[in-house]
Order: sequence, then structure tokens, then C-alpha cells
Amino acid sequence: MDYQMIVLDLDGTLTNSDKIITPRTRDALLEVQRQGKIVVLASGRTPYGVWPVARELQLEKLGGYMLPFNGGIMIDCRTGQEIFRRMLPVESNRRIIGLAKTYAVNLVTYEGQSAIITNPACPHSQFEARNNNLSVHVMESIEAMQDYVTFPVPKFLICGEGDYLGKIEPEVRDFMGGGFSVYRSDPFFLEVLPAGVDKASSIERLLQFTGLRWEQVIACGDAYNDISMIRFAGLGVAMENGLDPVKEAADYVTLSNDDDGVAAVVEKFMLL
Repeated sequence: MDYQMIVLDLDGTLTNSDKIITPRTRDALLEVQRQGKIVVLASGRTPYGVWPVARELQLEKLGGYMLPFNGGIMIDCRTGQEIFRRMLPVESNRRIIGLAKTYAVNLVTYEGQSAIITNPACPHSQFEARNNNLSVHVMESIEAMQDYVTFPVPKFLICGEGDYLGKIEPEVRDFMGGGFSVYRSDPFFLEVLPAGVDKASSIERLLQFTGLRWEQVIACGDAYNDISMIRFAGLGVAMENGLDPVKEAADYVTLSNDDDGVAAVVEKFMLL
């Protein structure tokens, strides 16, 4: 197949355990772009967390795209312009924030370059802020967050232990109803986003913009929120370090993120 686009998750996929892109992987992705093919970064991270990676891969020069917030925002890196944005309805904020009290979990949402969090002692909340180059704005209570977050946000992140989040996920989905997307990203993150926001739907929108077909897409990932795009793509690739459900959904399993698994895919399927 003549693959013309590769869509990459970041953490656990494109970057290794030290959160860096290795030289082999970087060189492969630069070369595939020089050959006229498209690199897309699809991540749960904020735009502030994705842009440094995009610049390292020269997407603004070579014409790639970013899908931060799992595609809640789509950015043309060459122009820096948003080509799609979907926020949660403001009237849902108070109800979603209330989940933190109902389920005794921690919560994160976003305002500009800040992560708004309910518990500064939560390591997962702190990780989310660091991983996205965000400052931390701590709310003194759930009620304070409800009173403060009266503006549109792209998503809420429920943080907790993996087994517990797996247990409450169907309950949260039922509680929110059909107007929302509710799914796990990492084991300790349960995301609440607008309906129709996931990586597969985002790639489909991007294909309409670029004129390519789903058969021409490779998608690589390792976590729960990558499953939809792995199933959608012409070639769905799981990392060797990925979760078992991701590998089960994939057409192909590559090497781990610490063994240049993305470079191996590019070299095998895309480079002329």
C-alpha cells in the first residue's frame, strides 16, 4: 500500500521512556516528510505539550499537523492555524466537576498555559502539568472549581488508580450520556471530552482536509485512547510496550518505544 500519512501518539510511542525522540526515529520521520508524506502528532496532551515535539520534527517547515486533546483541536503546523476546535459545553462543567466529589477522585482541566487541579498532592495531576509545560492553578475545593471554571474547556481529566478508574468508567459514561466522549487514556487517566472527539474521528476530519484516504494512513500507539485510530487506519500499529487491548486491535506490532519502534515502521512501510 502507498502509505502517505503516519499518525503518532507521543508518550509511550514516539518518545522513549526518557520522553525524548531518538536520533534514528527523528531522522526517519524527517526523511519521510522530505519524500512528501505527512506526519501527524495525535495526543491527549495540550497544544503547549505537543508544539515542542512538532518543532523538533520540523512539522511547521515540512507541513505536518497536530491533534492535541485527542483531536479536540486540530492545528496546521505550517500556518499555526487551528482548522478544528470543539470544546465542552459550559453548562456541563459544574456537573462534570461534581464527579470528583461523587467518586472521590482528583480532577484536572485547562486554562491557557495553566492546569487547574483539585489536589496538589496528586502525582498524576502534577505529571499532567509537567508533561504539558503548564503552570499549576490549585483549587481549594470542588465547589471553588465549580465557581471558577465558567468558560469553555477542551476536556476534564479524572485522575486515580487504574483498577478504580476501570471500575467507574462505565458509570461515568452512563452518567454523562450520549453528548460526551468518556474513555481511558493512560491507566490512571479517565477523560471526559465533547462527543465525537477521539483520535479516529480526528483523523477522519483531517483526511477530509487533506484529500487522502483512510487506506493511506498508518497509526501508531500504545494506550487505550489509541485503539480507535489503530482500528480506523489502513495499517494500525501497536508498540511492543503497549497495553494488551491495543495489541489485540492492531494489524501489526512493532518494536517498543525504547527500541525505535516508530522508526522501524517508517523504514519498513513508508521510506522509498
